[in-house]
Amino acid sequence: MQNRRAAREAALKALYAVDIGKNSTVDATQHIIKHTLKDDFDSIKFAEKLLLVTVDFAKDHDEVIEQHINNWDVNRLAIIDKLILRMALSELLNFDEIPTKVTINEAIELAKRFSTRKSGNFVNGILDAILKSLIKENKINKKGRGLIEASSR
Repeated sequence: MQNRRAAREAALKALYAVDIGKNSTVDATQHIIKHTLKDDFDSIKFAEKLLLVTVDFAKDHDEVIEQHINNWDVNRLAIIDKLILRMALSELLNFDEIPTKVTINEAIELAKRFSTRKSGNFVNGILDAILKSLIKENKINKKGRGLIEASSR
């Protein structure tokens, strides 16, 4: 696998194409994920799963996000921030092998790179609050040492 950061970036771009461009997930996978990640089949598989899970659970994730953005509507969020939060929630809930700290740190880096100047801090704060709630509700199903940790940023 090339690296998961490149896969996450490709998945984010594909999510944007699906959400804003109204492209199908098949087209986004073919033209963005596969084109970007070339012959790195593990990265393609990871990015495609991340895309599909995020699209499938978008409404559910938006409800969780809405609970943690006090006095704000999820539809008023910067689109990239919303997509990053959805993607991170997909990882937290559906990718048992990825430590929570890694998911949050990668989301912060994506926000810094692709969104506004303040997005890294915003994403960090929201995901930290969401993670605490998910742990309290016993919804995080990570296996192995060090897989459940709050962000240290």
